[in-house]
Amino acid sequence: MFITKKHLSRRTLLRGVGVSLALPLLDSMVPAQTPLAKTAAKPKARLCCIEMVHGSAGSTVDGSEKHYWSPEKEGPDFEWSETLEPLKDYRDYITVVSDTDLRPAGAFIDAEEGGDHFRSTSVFLTAAHPKLTMGADIFCGTSIDQMYAQRFGQDTPLPSLQVCIESVDSSGHCDYGYACVYSDTISWASPTQPLPMTVDPRTVFESLFGDGSTPEERALRQQASASVLDRIMHRVKLLQAELPASDRTRLNEYLEDVREIERRIQRVEQHNRSGIARALPAAPIGVPDSFEEHVKLMFDLQALAFQTETTRCSAFKMSRDVCQRVYPESGVKVPFHTASHHGETPAKIADFAKINRYHVSLVPYFLDKLKNIKDGDGNLLDHSLVLYGSPIGDSNAHNHKRVPVFLAGKAGGSIKGNNHVRCKDSTPMANVLLTALHKVGMDVESVGDSNGVISI
Repeated sequence: MFITKKHLSRRTLLRGVGVSLALPLLDSMVPAQTPLAKTAAKPKARLCCIEMVHGSAGSTVDGSEKHYWSPEKEGPDFEWSETLEPLKDYRDYITVVSDTDLRPAGAFIDAEEGGDHFRSTSVFLTAAHPKLTMGADIFCGTSIDQMYAQRFGQDTPLPSLQVCIESVDSSGHCDYGYACVYSDTISWASPTQPLPMTVDPRTVFESLFGDGSTPEERALRQQASASVLDRIMHRVKLLQAELPASDRTRLNEYLEDVREIERRIQRVEQHNRSGIARALPAAPIGVPDSFEEHVKLMFDLQALAFQTETTRCSAFKMSRDVCQRVYPESGVKVPFHTASHHGETPAKIADFAKINRYHVSLVPYFLDKLKNIKDGDGNLLDHSLVLYGSPIGDSNAHNHKRVPVFLAGKAGGSIKGNNHVRCKDSTPMANVLLTALHKVGMDVESVGDSNGVISI
């Protein structure tokens, strides 16, 4: 057989009525005898930013001494803290950064006192102090996910993806003089342009695989339990006939992943339409009552988006400030916000640490998905940077000192992993944001109140 330069385009789409299915990276997309680094198929870093509200038990004085969040030792020989121990199987991909402060999330003037819950989220990825207003004259900063999307998201179908778990209401004002939009989203395209976040997995699925179908057409397909794949199977078969065995296997695995996620969404919708009393009656029909199921669906959708390069950038808000949800899987029956105001009581701080641990324990599901997806000369976790953290430190005190944060992934080889870095007192958390941007290929001078980068 002759070796030729003929290959499948990285941007190949399988189209049907109301469906546009992007493909994962296949060997057939790389020209023969051409190094991957010199092709359009060369993997670019993906960036995922995850916010969990209400800080950490490890940011309290008692929790810091007991190392609920930050490991005791620095460097590669650190021992897992109680909260981060669920990440242990991904040690080579984890970088813990301790003792940074997010000062712009605090009150700058007397009128802002008490409003930490209603401005913190907007500061998480911007490190900019939001304007105190209940009107349309909102002002904050540009978030790092959107800096990345504006640079590396213009050649993908979706420049970025914004998803969340709690229902949002970006209209009107919330409390302490702040517009609700400040607490509704972590993504800001500019200081005056917050981006909405999507809570419904069905809506996210349609944004990844829909192609111009009307709401009525989508509703009919969903009610009939039809799959988006049904509309393109003839094209799939034609493509499979031209692919080598390894690519056929990879394509089949990808299609099965898409179908399984779609089945799970359909099961949720069928349950919610059944008339059975819902735990979340006000939530969209595609939202599961189960927090864990909802989180995993959103992780699956982000992994699919990264795999196909439908987007290279996502922002995931896993909760909302003053959320009173109960997480029985954590072993704690106290509602989230109530538990976060532990009154500095050691036993209550310990309970709050259990909730923190439960939230962190869901992240390995996402890391596992990424690690098991081949991407160029490695896997998606090799080529991704996942930032997880909170804009609040000690939630009982409403402060923003020693905010919890860790990084996962190798960002294309720019991060080694297996590291715990303890920063000097008063180091801006913005330095973590700036460092993250540098590691995914963004040569920017500053983010918010940053004053340098962190050696990781």
